[in-house]
Amino acid sequence: MSSTESPSQTADKSPRQQVDRLLVGLRWRRLEEPLGFIKVLQWLFAIFAFGSCGSYSGETGALVRCNNEAKDVSSIIVSFGYPFRLHRIQYEMPLCDDDSTSKTMHLMGDFSAPAEFFVTLGIFSFFYTMAALVLYLRFHNLYTENKRFPLVDFCVTVSFTFFWLVAAAAWGKGLTDVKGATRPSSLTAAMSVCHGEDAVCSAGATPSMGLANISVLFGFINFFLWAGNCWFVFKETPWHGQGQDQGQGPSQESAAEQGAVEKQ
Repeated sequence: MSSTESPSQTADKSPRQQVDRLLVGLRWRRLEEPLGFIKVLQWLFAIFAFGSCGSYSGETGALVRCNNEAKDVSSIIVSFGYPFRLHRIQYEMPLCDDDSTSKTMHLMGDFSAPAEFFVTLGIFSFFYTMAALVLYLRFHNLYTENKRFPLVDFCVTVSFTFFWLVAAAAWGKGLTDVKGATRPSSLTAAMSVCHGEDAVCSAGATPSMGLANISVLFGFINFFLWAGNCWFVFKETPWHGQGQDQGQGPSQESAAEQGAVEKQ
């Protein structure tokens, strides 16, 4: 008796077969070459860059004690994070008069532009390097035979190199401004109650900027990776072959001329 398979079993096997064929077709040895290995590093450090910047959150604060009241110290804790629109973050400033108890205040500054540009560039780098790896590992023949792909890859690589330099520098400057705006001394300087004689203000929680500092470092690492990869991508373009032909052309002609002279 011949065994027959149900349509559900064949339907289950067909996606598995497609996945197996896709994995078998990948040439993992390409990752040992500089072009493939650097693309893997670009993919990883793009994740590190936008992940460390986009997931950052911190706290700053101050302590306010009114001189005319024998009560506990008023603690102010302000939480902030990506995308660093500090002017939208509210906190309550205690008042030392009898009319009201607190006043709504805001942090100062809007540093969302460099932060969002940095994170957006990291996300685009992540998707582009992933697509480039698939093309390089699975369809490498198409990458080498069609000269348009190396040219597009080279132009995109140069563009990402420039953008990573701009993004890392801009976010580094923006982070410096964020540190200044969220410093506890800046918080007490912005509160009017701390400038009078009715209260005594002191610094509270100091924000930890370790993760934000690492994101700037990852940004410059991405710049160096993309800048270094420009040479390896350029070697795949027709421009590199033309340069070698032009360099070899005169030497061959001179050798032919020398041979003709020797025959004469």
